[in-house]
Amino acid sequence: MKNIPEKRSESGGLRGPAARDDECADAERETLMMELSRLVQESVRASSWWERRGVDCTILTAAFISLPAGFLLLGSSQMMYFLLGLLMMGVAHAVITVKGTHLASHGALSESPAWARFWAVFFIEVCGSFSARAGVQAHVKMHHAHTNVIGLGDSSTWKMPFLPRSVYLFIAPLAVPIITPIVAVGQLKGQSPLQIMRTVVCVCLGFFSQYYLLRCVSGLSCSSALLVMLLCRAMFSLPYIHVNIFQHIGLPMFSATSRPKRIYQMTNGVLNLPRNPVLDWTFGHSLISCHVEHHLFPFLSENMCLKVKPIVSQFLKEKKLPYQEDGYVSRLRLFFHKYQELMVFAPPITDLVGVQ
Repeated sequence: MKNIPEKRSESGGLRGPAARDDECADAERETLMMELSRLVQESVRASSWWERRGVDCTILTAAFISLPAGFLLLGSSQMMYFLLGLLMMGVAHAVITVKGTHLASHGALSESPAWARFWAVFFIEVCGSFSARAGVQAHVKMHHAHTNVIGLGDSSTWKMPFLPRSVYLFIAPLAVPIITPIVAVGQLKGQSPLQIMRTVVCVCLGFFSQYYLLRCVSGLSCSSALLVMLLCRAMFSLPYIHVNIFQHIGLPMFSATSRPKRIYQMTNGVLNLPRNPVLDWTFGHSLISCHVEHHLFPFLSENMCLKVKPIVSQFLKEKKLPYQEDGYVSRLRLFFHKYQELMVFAPPITDLVGVQ
């Protein structure tokens, strides 16, 4: 009988059954992610351009097309038409600055790298009043790469422990339009002079373009134009902050030195909210009802996340992996009653026994 040589560890010693079992377990976990990726890739390849990018591009285009009507309605002396214009502007702003910037940060609006960079600057800087470089770094390279890892992608940037819970949850988010450009200025440190100049010019271009149109097309006074800009930009600030904390904080957090494999990290550290006819279309499916799918496959567009959702959920449930879902009101109630534990104190580190 042929002798089978024992595998040796890096230190040169013989590797026993326990070590081989760990290797098999690691291989199985890698196989799970590869198997799921294959299923998703098959769905993507079988999808048309309309499904991959067309639906989302159409929604963004519709938001821009609605802007002229919004500006005209804001110039009406009738309160009903004025409020309708305000609503149209607020919805369009949310679609462009949340859905648009999110897709652009992941390069999901174009297959061309050059166009992807252009859309990132346009949506994040011109429309979103933030630094494209800093936005991509914080969201894609930190939050996605290190989801729920303490000190890296643990969503701690959303925490303001010095604020009372009612102020944080229901009042402070209204200041997001003012805070965003201020934070953007702080993020310019360390960037090249050319990048700083581009960001400043683009942010000013977006801000003063809206101000000019409100003054010249809508016929508003200086103070009224500024107030309308604040109201439009703050209209969806409450759900925006809520969504960003609901889907990660309060879930398992991991140590940078002992994080689990990717499929376990994402399925344990990410949560889906239910379909919402308003937020799904303004913020995008990947931020609301398909957040698990988005973290597993961040290169997918909003519509493709929705399309592969049944594939991902069925696969995870068949493999006995978590597929976390909870309602918006349920999460809001949890954060209201456990605000100190979730938003003030440092989160405990979770060890997934048997998978780390």
